[in-house]
Amino acid sequence: MANIKVGIVGLGRLGKVHAANIAKHTPGAELFAACSFVDEELEFAKNELGVKETFKTYEEMVENSNIDAVVIVSPSGFHPEQIRLAMEKGKHVFSEKPIGLEIGDIKKTIEVIAAHPEKVFMLGFMRRYDESYQYAKKMVDEGKLGELTVVRCYGIDPSSGLESFVKFAGASNSGGLFADMSIHDIDLVRWFTKKEVSRVWAMGKNAAYPELDKVNELETGAAMMQLEDKTMAILVAGRNAAHGYHVETELIGTKGMLRVAAVPEKNLVTVFDEQGVVRPTSQNFPERFSQAFKNEMNEFVACIKEGRQPEVGAIDGLQSTTVAMACQQSVDTNQIVELHVNVKA
Repeated sequence: MANIKVGIVGLGRLGKVHAANIAKHTPGAELFAACSFVDEELEFAKNELGVKETFKTYEEMVENSNIDAVVIVSPSGFHPEQIRLAMEKGKHVFSEKPIGLEIGDIKKTIEVIAAHPEKVFMLGFMRRYDESYQYAKKMVDEGKLGELTVVRCYGIDPSSGLESFVKFAGASNSGGLFADMSIHDIDLVRWFTKKEVSRVWAMGKNAAYPELDKVNELETGAAMMQLEDKTMAILVAGRNAAHGYHVETELIGTKGMLRVAAVPEKNLVTVFDEQGVVRPTSQNFPERFSQAFKNEMNEFVACIKEGRQPEVGAIDGLQSTTVAMACQQSVDTNQIVELHVNVKA
């Protein structure tokens, strides 16, 4: 089978990661086209990655008959419409999370995806493709931990990016802390437990930058969740980790417990100096999940070539966004929010 020709929209930090992976680390794929309204990003795609065609508008790119698939790494609010248009134009679609920011819009998108079963749709929950998380998942599925009782997740971005976030918070369309960051942890909770969230209680605090209160954004947030079988989940999300990028997941069961990346170590180096004994840590998510991003793109292309759908899809996006929005509602109202389990499109 010929190489899958891919067009990508969005060449920001994560977009560049995906673009480079498609161009250099995804057998069976060719990064054929790129779309951005930023000239420098299109120059990067042509000069550094060998992209043959560039576009200023997404609509023009998906009209191109040479493209087999699109990878969507645009701002979150654009995802639903771009997914629908690509599907309707006969393209396979990989979209970064979240699938959307409004439940009605997401359900409309799922209807379009369902109307094109011959086309692959995949959502970018890359932690499912990280080797450590896959190892933990296998242990859970084999019953090594017994019945899960508690899942605890930390997801905290480095403080080096906080000032920039504050600067653009009012104009950004991230969907808020829980939709932008905790959605990965919410997906992990659903993935590990195979259960849906039934209620949430969330809260937040802006300490370093209290001005975030004015734009209804959070610097740090936490949520407690109850799943349909009464399993508990605790999430902590933030944007102010002084030591670097901190991601940690703990699973507690009736027969044992495990922890993934309890210390986000960069490598096996230990430094002994005037600071004491120091273990270098990952400084950002592209570094920590470098291989996971490659793995998920390889899976997307493999699904196209083999005519199958990936494990993670549109319903996962709907459910995770529903929970993230309930967390934000809980923060806004200072109330426990009940969810309807097994929400369907």
